[in-house]
Amino acid sequence: MADIYDNRPLNGKTDRGLDKEGTEFEEAMKDLETWKTKAEKADDLKARLILEKLEEDDTKTKAQREMLACIKKQEEFEKEFTQSINVIQDKILKLNKNRQGLLEKLKRYQAELEAKRTESTKLKLKFKIYVQVPDTEVKFRTQNKDERADDSQPIRGVFAISQRPTVLLQGGQALITFEEERVASQILKVAKCSVSCDNISLDVKPKTITMDSAVKFEVHLHVSRKRLKVSDIPSSMPYERMRDQLEMSFSRPSRGGGEVESVEYNQDTGTGQITFLHPGVAESLALRGRYSVDLNSEVNVQVGPIYKYQLNKFQTFCGSPKRTILLDDIDDMEDEEDLQDHLEIHFQKPSNYGGEIESIKYISRGKALQAFFLCESTVKMDETSYS
Repeated sequence: MADIYDNRPLNGKTDRGLDKEGTEFEEAMKDLETWKTKAEKADDLKARLILEKLEEDDTKTKAQREMLACIKKQEEFEKEFTQSINVIQDKILKLNKNRQGLLEKLKRYQAELEAKRTESTKLKLKFKIYVQVPDTEVKFRTQNKDERADDSQPIRGVFAISQRPTVLLQGGQALITFEEERVASQILKVAKCSVSCDNISLDVKPKTITMDSAVKFEVHLHVSRKRLKVSDIPSSMPYERMRDQLEMSFSRPSRGGGEVESVEYNQDTGTGQITFLHPGVAESLALRGRYSVDLNSEVNVQVGPIYKYQLNKFQTFCGSPKRTILLDDIDDMEDEEDLQDHLEIHFQKPSNYGGEIESIKYISRGKALQAFFLCESTVKMDETSYS
């Protein structure tokens, strides 16, 4: 059967319209393919984003857990820090209390130390010994052979030191020493004595004297004849070389030295000891006080004797004199010498329980005297200024 085509327009359209619709259809198909591709890509992107989101959610969850752990650790650390701060503050409070206590103890000890120093100063002044060496006849003699053979022995000396008992006589007081003990004993039994002074009656109070403590001891002194002390040695060279230089310098007879037996040197203190072979050299050098030593240049060092001393037979004693009394509360009614004469006249009379006076001393107010008791019956006065 033959196909019969009708060239009339379908639905009023021509072939040209069909071509146009076909083109649009193709373009629509292309667009559809494009959108399908884009949709697939979007689905892929969506799936990838979902995966990434899931991964990020896992990471976020992990980070949240880590953050919670960190927050928990931070809270623990803050708690520990707070506890540590509290402990430290408690320690600081305790330390401050201890510091305050130590400061109070320090102040108390400083006050005690100052009191002890004051007491020590008073005791030093109290026991300080002023020695006046009396003129003594000395007989010199020559040494015999036995003594010369033993001249290497040290020089020995024994010094007996005895402190005189003293009493401080203050203004408005008087000391009277009677020839007999019974007279002093009788006057001490009277509570108050009335002394006549040119139409004026003066009341005085007799008192027993309490003397300051005194000491007595011996000093045994040994001075070496062969050893010499050296000081002020500069540390300008090594130890061994310094010893050699000292030995060479002190061996020179031209400078007064002699043959050296041994040398001791202390580099830290700059001191040394020279032992000579023969006695006499150390004695003569010690009297000089200075000696010239070769230490790259001439240096003057200090030299002196080497000695040992020992304190023996140390004794302390105190007491009251039996024939001396103290008159107290004396008013300055007259001149010092005139008032002393009136006191002496009054206490010489047997009617006033007095007797023969060996010595008397009165001082007016504003002065002070130091009385030295030479022996039981003798008093020597040494006047000092009153402050």
